Amino acid sequence: MLARQQVEVADGFRHVELFTMQGLLTVLWHGPVEADRAVIMLGGAMGGLLGPADGLYHDVGVALAEQGIATFRVSYRTPNDFGRCVHDALAVADVAARQGARRFVTVGHSFGGAVAVQLGMALGDHAGGVVTLATQSAGCEDAEGLADTPMLLVHGDRDEILPAFASEVVHALAGGHGELVILPGAGHLLAEAGDELRARLTDWIPTHLA
Repeated sequence: MLARQQVEVADGFRHVELFTMQGLLTVLWHGPVEADRAVIMLGGAMGGLLGPADGLYHDVGVALAEQGIATFRVSYRTPNDFGRCVHDALAVADVAARQGARRFVTVGHSFGGAVAVQLGMALGDHAGGVVTLATQSAGCEDAEGLADTPMLLVHGDRDEILPAFASEVVHALAGGHGELVILPGAGHLLAEAGDELRARLTDWIPTHLA
């Protein structure tokens, strides 16, 4: 990182820019600056900061901030470059750790699901859980490395981009542990199950960060 700057957009909500020789890494940061619990939220192959289900990441970040949990929404330097996106996620986790974070949950949609899996493995004992939303299976081939990490895998049965079978494959690769949830009638962006996802994540994440 060459330089870093940030502004406080609102109370408990910051826009952070991390400058590198390979591009700009942008982060939206909800919650306390020195939180010891943190969530890293990752978008799909096209990048983005809102997540699926009409701004799921924003709403969950706001809700978790009220519980003293920090949430980092990551905008990749180079979307769809898997290795570099994993590196970006690790860099953001490092920023959080330098501020005091010691326990993490990783969350990723589509392409970002595989990034979340890799980040969870890299965090090791500091990973409290991994959540994938309509994930791809590519990039998750070594998911057995999460055998001791709680997982929540969510997929819609009407996904027009990645079939629900992709999450089933990741579940199997991880040794069949964790919770696999198939949402009836939901497509790739999971908009049809937005309320259920918000309720589920704002319960599941704090439980596994405790």
